[in-house]
Amino acid sequence: MACFLQAPMAYAILSSASSSSSSRAVRVPKPLKLSCGALGARNAAKIPMPPINPKDPFLSKLASVASSSPETLVNSSVNPDTPPFLDLFDSPKLMATPAQVERSVSYNEHKPRSPPPDLPSLLLNGRIVYIGMPLVPAVTELVVAELMYLQWMDPKQPIYLYINSTGTTRDDGETVGMETEGFAIYDALMQLQNEIHTVAVGAAIGQACLLLSAGTKGKRFMMPHAKAMIQQPRVPSSGLMPASDVLIRAKEVIVNRDTLVELLAKHTGNSVETVADVMRRPFYMDANRAKEFGVIDRILWRGQEKVMAEVASPEEWDKNAGIKVMDGF
Repeated sequence: MACFLQAPMAYAILSSASSSSSSRAVRVPKPLKLSCGALGARNAAKIPMPPINPKDPFLSKLASVASSSPETLVNSSVNPDTPPFLDLFDSPKLMATPAQVERSVSYNEHKPRSPPPDLPSLLLNGRIVYIGMPLVPAVTELVVAELMYLQWMDPKQPIYLYINSTGTTRDDGETVGMETEGFAIYDALMQLQNEIHTVAVGAAIGQACLLLSAGTKGKRFMMPHAKAMIQQPRVPSSGLMPASDVLIRAKEVIVNRDTLVELLAKHTGNSVETVADVMRRPFYMDANRAKEFGVIDRILWRGQEKVMAEVASPEEWDKNAGIKVMDGF
């Protein structure tokens, strides 16, 4: 395609020598048109024109600004720290962050969305409170807040408390939290109007075992291979405390032990003497033993109800086998 350049040219008109002894030059501008069709034809073969996407938002915005106010592009300030013409956008977004990209129905399409919630929030939406750490102040604060929130949302729907915790100690027995952390969660459970369904997954040791047994009667469950254990509270590390302070701490631990024994006896249906006797040393319980001791009501095993319903009682086994039970045996 031919193009034309218009440039002002000046030419001199000399006056007659007879009218004046000196000559004057009068310059009159005159437009000159130069054809560059041949130049464009030669360069077109060497520099191909790249394809332009008509739907490109940047090019569309640039064309809109050029048509409405071209002086904006001509007088735009040059900033070496940013790409050119980027200041035309009020809030430029070159690409979405990974947290804002969410897989849609099609695996080949991604749409920018708000970041997804964290996993505890998703569990909380299903009315599930998960205790998966020792009972330290941060865990107690979160659990109590979630319990209060779920009761405020709906005081009639049950709350599911999943427990996999070593209580106020670590797995090696070292104390990591005070006994009041477990008592705080226990008191919050007792104040709720909702049914509390407790489920032991993994381990429920010490104060965590108390929380497991504190669920609503008939709604306390345990996984087949989970473990429960009750033990006496531990004295925290005394360090460089004076002897009088160590004695005060020891008395407080004894008070917490007696409180723990009374609460376990209340929820398991055993006497205080029985619970105190088994707590002299760490008392481990598998799912069956925990059910016998009264910590839980049912073992969560898929299909277990059907299998146990078909099992005959010991008396029926003896009767079918022709065994007569003697009195006194």
